[in-house]
Amino acid sequence: MNGTRPRRRTDPVSVTLLVFPGVRLLDVTGPVEVFTSANDFGAHYHVRIVALEGTDVTTSAGTRISVDGRVDEVRGPCDVLVVPGGPQWETLVEDGALLDAVRRLSGAAERTASVCSGAFLLAAAGLLNGRRATTHWRFARRLARRFPSVRVQPDALFVRDGRMMTSAGVSAGIDLSLALVEEHYGGEVARAVAKDLVVFMQRPGGQSQFSVRSPLPSAPHGVLRGILDAVVADPGADHTLPAMARRAGVSVRHLARLFREEADTTPARYVERVRVEAAQVLLETGDDCMAVVARRTGFGSAESLRRAFVRQLGVTPGAFRSRFRTTSAERAAGSGPPPPPRTEPAPCRAPSSSS
Repeated sequence: MNGTRPRRRTDPVSVTLLVFPGVRLLDVTGPVEVFTSANDFGAHYHVRIVALEGTDVTTSAGTRISVDGRVDEVRGPCDVLVVPGGPQWETLVEDGALLDAVRRLSGAAERTASVCSGAFLLAAAGLLNGRRATTHWRFARRLARRFPSVRVQPDALFVRDGRMMTSAGVSAGIDLSLALVEEHYGGEVARAVAKDLVVFMQRPGGQSQFSVRSPLPSAPHGVLRGILDAVVADPGADHTLPAMARRAGVSVRHLARLFREEADTTPARYVERVRVEAAQVLLETGDDCMAVVARRTGFGSAESLRRAFVRQLGVTPGAFRSRFRTTSAERAAGSGPPPPPRTEPAPCRAPSSSS
């Protein structure tokens, strides 16, 4: 398959989706919707859903999915194999018959793609050995630990390595499918599908901007535990390495070594991560301007806050706020007129006495 030259619009593309009991519903319906919608804009996708036994399967949401046939009825090559995921991936990777089906179908496919935890099935089938891959941010570390030969990229929405493609959680299967439409039929068709489905053609940022707050590193050392807790308790305080070392009563070198050995990070990276997460909360829940958010979370300036957000999340603080502050449900329902366009930045309120 030539990824640089779109197919002719009359050239059909066959897509096979392998489903199983407990599959996640959107992992299946997201790609199906993209490919079938593309047919309305000049593409020619032939989509079939298969299962081991050829019987309908019940998804993790309790919804039944009709299938077109059994795996062993699939004959000849196909252009794309899509392997979705499911919450019970730990059981699925022990299912020898399912893994055999993945290997057989992938062997006849020009492109094999996974959605969310479907990457575990590809890895367990040996299809990702030595390759770059991704999965849902919540499972990325488990994928890396269980399959050390896979080079996991935890913040990517989808990863293409040779004929293998893997995508992040749930809706990232739509991102991956749009990329395939662009590969097969060109950017014009893919953009038309994205507009029709009201989704991004290419979402800004990576998975980290969508993840929940990072858990604290498990640090058994009492000295380091106290330092980690102090940073979380007051992100805006002085948390330079010398200041933290003084409070802990240890040398700078010793504290840096504790961070490296027990928290698997550096002091600066840990402090920045905590401050970014504290800023995320303020941006989601408050009206303070960027300068105030920056001061309250220890960044000092709006520019320092912006650089840290781009470095950690791949988006600016303003873009994060607009994306996660509210769904604007009332406005979408027509309960009131939208506010007038703002031509000047919002005035920066002074920090309250409690800040």
